[in-house]
Amino acid sequence: MDLANKIESEQLTMVNFHATWCPPCVAMKPNLDEVVAEFDDAIHYERVDIDKFRDLATLFEIRSIPTTMLFKKGEMKWRYSGIVSSHELSKIVKENL
Repeated sequence: MDLANKIESEQLTMVNFHATWCPPCVAMKPNLDEVVAEFDDAIHYERVDIDKFRDLATLFEIRSIPTTMLFKKGEMKWRYSGIVSSHELSKIVKENL
């Protein structure tokens, strides 16, 4: 299943835009991993490297990284640029399931 299909699906999809050279992105990864493990099969999860997928970064108007988004049925439910704690991210995912 590609990213477009995941975003359009009824299952909540978390997309994280990042870069390997970005220290805040590296710091955010454990928080994302923890939340993804917590919700396991309840959400789709995609990490998008902005250097490898510049077209997606442009399409989603990524201006700073890390940027994390939640989608459900094609609608963006939440977007945040910066580091989010695993506790806060878990709360946001629960609110949007």
